[in-house]
Amino acid sequence: MLSENIKAVRKSKGLSQAELAVRLNVVRQTISKWEQGLSVPDSDMLISISEALETPVSVLLGETLVKPEADSLKSISEKLEIINLQLARRKDTRRKILRGLLITLCLAITAAAAVLIALNSPYLGWDYSDPETAVAGAAFHLFEWLFVRLAPFILAAAIAGIILTRKKT
Repeated sequence: MLSENIKAVRKSKGLSQAELAVRLNVVRQTISKWEQGLSVPDSDMLISISEALETPVSVLLGETLVKPEADSLKSISEKLEIINLQLARRKDTRRKILRGLLITLCLAITAAAAVLIALNSPYLGWDYSDPETAVAGAAFHLFEWLFVRLAPFILAAAIAGIILTRKKT
């Protein structure tokens, strides 16, 4: 993949991300994002990278050619479009997973609240002279106390997350 190839060629040339960034007139974080696969350079930048690393664009894109040929801007653009589509799919999958986890969290908080309401604080009627019951009652009370204070904030944050991760059309 492009990200791995940029990193491998950069390291083989003995360059740091900062040094490559200076050669390309970009910030080091841009190089880092390319190498992590979080973004991809446009076709003009890809040509600049290949010149800075003294490596053919085809090598950066993962092709091994028997004889070097001049890379056409069209083929580079097509390959970058494929990489962009892969990144978009990966981002969409992550968004769906996060949304599912947030929905599950909301359901779990709602279910826990329903159970606590149905139990109506049973620890108040427990026999605290028995050490096991005393420990269990104190632990249950602590859980209920924390839940009542934290659950509304967590639920609100999860609902906000669900709204923010909805698919925009």
